[in-house]
Amino acid sequence: MAGHQRAPSASFKSKPRLSPVPLRDIVILRLLNALYLATFFQPDEFFQALEPAWRLAFGPGSGAWLTWEWHHQLRSSLHPLLFSGAYMAADRLSAVFPPGNAIRSAAVIVSPRILQAIIAALGDWYTWHLASNVYGSDSNASFFALFMQLLNPWQWYCSTRTFSNSLETTLTVMALCYWPWQLVGVAPYSIKENSKPFNVLRGKLWRLRASLCLAALAVVLRPTNILIWLTIVFIALTRITLQGNSPLSFGTVLVLFREAILCGSLVVGLSVLADRFYFGEWAFPPYNWLTFNISKSLAVFYGRNPWHYYLLQGIPLLCTTSVPFVVPALFKPSSKTADQANILRTLSYAVLSTVVALSLISHKEVRFIYPLLPVLSVLAAPRAASFFTSVTRTSPPPSISSAAQISASQPSGTKSPAARRARLRNKPLLFTALGVNIVLAGYLSFLHQPAPLGVLSFLRQEYERIHPSAVHHAHLTHYSNVTTSTNDDSNKEDLFALFLMPCHSTPWRSHLVYPGLSAYALTCEPPLHTQPNTPERELYRDEADRFYDNPIPFLRQELFAPGNPVVPVPRYIVGFEGIEPWLGEFLNTPEGKRLGISQLTRVWAGFNGFFNEDWRREGYMIVWDTGLYEGSVTRA
Repeated sequence: MAGHQRAPSASFKSKPRLSPVPLRDIVILRLLNALYLATFFQPDEFFQALEPAWRLAFGPGSGAWLTWEWHHQLRSSLHPLLFSGAYMAADRLSAVFPPGNAIRSAAVIVSPRILQAIIAALGDWYTWHLASNVYGSDSNASFFALFMQLLNPWQWYCSTRTFSNSLETTLTVMALCYWPWQLVGVAPYSIKENSKPFNVLRGKLWRLRASLCLAALAVVLRPTNILIWLTIVFIALTRITLQGNSPLSFGTVLVLFREAILCGSLVVGLSVLADRFYFGEWAFPPYNWLTFNISKSLAVFYGRNPWHYYLLQGIPLLCTTSVPFVVPALFKPSSKTADQANILRTLSYAVLSTVVALSLISHKEVRFIYPLLPVLSVLAAPRAASFFTSVTRTSPPPSISSAAQISASQPSGTKSPAARRARLRNKPLLFTALGVNIVLAGYLSFLHQPAPLGVLSFLRQEYERIHPSAVHHAHLTHYSNVTTSTNDDSNKEDLFALFLMPCHSTPWRSHLVYPGLSAYALTCEPPLHTQPNTPERELYRDEADRFYDNPIPFLRQELFAPGNPVVPVPRYIVGFEGIEPWLGEFLNTPEGKRLGISQLTRVWAGFNGFFNEDWRREGYMIVWDTGLYEGSVTRA
């Protein structure tokens, strides 16, 4: 009896891919998303990568603010290197405009978001490709996976922000798309006695290598990403709970480990060289990050969350209106073939194991499970598609002979007369869900915390007006040698703006731009000098804490201490409106009167949303002019 091998599932066949939305249109959509995103979310958007990228692009004298993680080599330099290239390109290209032109600074400011918009578009595009690998490119489920991703409010709010999590999400879904899912498919072994098993990696080595390199990049960028890949590899090797769970051949396992070691070594080597260039010494941030967190236990310094945070808050915030489809799909994925069932089970196990592992860590944020969003969209897509559409045939199916004639006469990728057509149903619920998503995305993009970006735009424009000579230079790369001197020495000041607000409440040099625009903000460095579970750690109060605990004594005895002030008298003071009474009270003290400020004048006020989870950030953001320098604005 001749040996027979079962053909691979249709999910694995190479076929034309006709996306419902071209990649070009997705890029345009994300560019609009990036350019019209006018709100502040979290400091990491700017301090994780943009500040070190600014320093790389424009030099040590550019005024970038490097947070404590960079001084302790806890982050990979690959992320900042990516955006430093965008900064330098924008700086060179914008040189066609006259010196001091506002377009030049605007081009440099927006360049990281343009790059991130392209990265986000690739994430959307590869989400559809991953769904196509599972369900087929002409499946309604694949289309719904893409649309759920494009219309997701969290994706609109975060995908074009320069978080490391945003890049990690795109790298993860790309790696999942290239992953050889035949490893978890129903093994097509020969039924001939003593025959060799089918080599599931035959012809797939380059896809495997691409997947492993992308996965390794994601892990170097965010070490917790390894949780996803440990689950997938474990299931592929053990084939636990999978249909047709015959073990992989020993040769396949060896190939898998060989490629993992080679690809991992390549990416780690690239990362080490980049870090050597950036830090000026040999360093390996993933290892530093792990050992530092174990020895210092600093995660809790940024807040504690209950164990069920990701279940009751994280996943609902991540998925919003798709939650009713996501939750059942996690525990019972919808599949039509054994191969689909195995892939979907593997993806759901990867999600569940990652959520469980991250739930054991005290500090939790929705961003930490952001890389799971494309997987959740793929898992939920069949249920959403069946709920909102019904599939009918446009004409009776042709006979085998007529089908062959039609296939031969039509171009590749053209649908036959027997193609299915999906009709919408449950329209009120569909349009309600779309409306909720649009309202959420609109509010988060335009109305929730827009002041932190607006205030820096105001300060930058004021600096350009007051010190025009300081901005008349050909390239930002020359700014390391620029001083704030002007033709009128009476216009000089040591401190342009003082930020009296919770630390990192605004971006920094990535939006202030000019190094001569000197500014000071309250700091919140973690207590690196203390040990976990000690009274010293428990009683530690950073600079921002001390200000809000006792504002008047802090201003009198620390910030403007007689004989040893931390900062000189600024031109502008920036803060939320709740501190205005404190400032007035301070100016009536002997230390306040010594500053020479007779009265603070409001010169700018920015709306900052209808609510804020931090009471210190409630109300409008205000800029007060101290009135001590010439050229001050007088408008309210």
